[in-house]
Amino acid sequence: MSSALAASSAGRPRWICSTGCAARSTPRRRLREPGALRAAARPGSGRLPVTKARALVTGITGQDGSYLTELLLDEGYEVWGVARRVDGDAASNLEAVLDRIELRAADVSRPGVMRDLIDEAKPREIYHLAGPTFVPDSWERPGETLQAIAGPTGELLQAVQAAEAEIRVYVASSGQIFGAAAENPQNERTACWPQNPYAVAKLASHQLIGTLRRHSGLHACSGITYNHESPRRPQRFVTRKVTRGAAAIKLGLESDLILGDLDTVRDWSHARDIVRGAWLMLQAPTADDYILASGVGRTVGDLVQAAFAVLDLDPGEHVKTHPRLRRDGEETPLVGDPGKARSELKWTPSVAFEAMIEEMVQADLEELRSTR
Repeated sequence: MSSALAASSAGRPRWICSTGCAARSTPRRRLREPGALRAAARPGSGRLPVTKARALVTGITGQDGSYLTELLLDEGYEVWGVARRVDGDAASNLEAVLDRIELRAADVSRPGVMRDLIDEAKPREIYHLAGPTFVPDSWERPGETLQAIAGPTGELLQAVQAAEAEIRVYVASSGQIFGAAAENPQNERTACWPQNPYAVAKLASHQLIGTLRRHSGLHACSGITYNHESPRRPQRFVTRKVTRGAAAIKLGLESDLILGDLDTVRDWSHARDIVRGAWLMLQAPTADDYILASGVGRTVGDLVQAAFAVLDLDPGEHVKTHPRLRRDGEETPLVGDPGKARSELKWTPSVAFEAMIEEMVQADLEELRSTR
């Protein structure tokens, strides 16, 4: 391992979203012999004619990284992954597949780490999912947020440019880049007006990808993902706060659930569907940016109703709101139009909203029961 890895509307600004090591290392895990991918693409499938492939996933221990890893293994890939920490509970999402992947502990925001990872793993595809994901934190650390999101994207693209190999790159963007959008739902050509430091950083990363793709011909693309959830979503996000709160009330562990604005509108999908869209983006012959979303806007109140219905609870008896939990800049409904991905990638979400919420509620119920 290299030394870097071891250490490791008027008045509105308008941006058009571009369409056109950790201190200690982790012992290497032996890979099982990977299954071969199809020798030739199926007609109309958009699949690349390859015999096998190796993928590098940054942020592999997170919700998206772990689901993507499972998908890639099912498709016959060798999977290499990197995260700041890969020991103990940090890798709990990967427990079922730990003996089938290569893990590295590294901070991808450090200069040279991306280059060293590519030199060692020699991937054919890179899925860059690492970075901050919780919007409120960006207000307290705007500089760190920009550096942690846009910096590694630049390092990654620079390393790919220097590599003597054809590498396809997917980078996770966000529907937050549209901010106070003038249209709803948003599509790939909607003008961007970010409303928080996280969104500004994501837009910088997004635009850098489009610029280098046009200038240098890199096969790099941004997945403009809207909110996506699962039982692996961290508890500080509103979906887990609601599903876990409902489960706790059902078990008598809590009596109330306190939330902010129940009228806030979001577009929620299952994380498994989103990572499948990311994978399909890198199987397409031409790199481009795509919105990955359900296309349906729902309120936090709808989320509460769905979660409490699973457990036959009346939210009116338990749910309260408090002004201090409201977030500024969330007045505009963020709903994505996935028409381009549906048409060009043949991507369609497969998990219904109600089924996703039920899965999350049941998972929280089981976990809370086991720890009582």
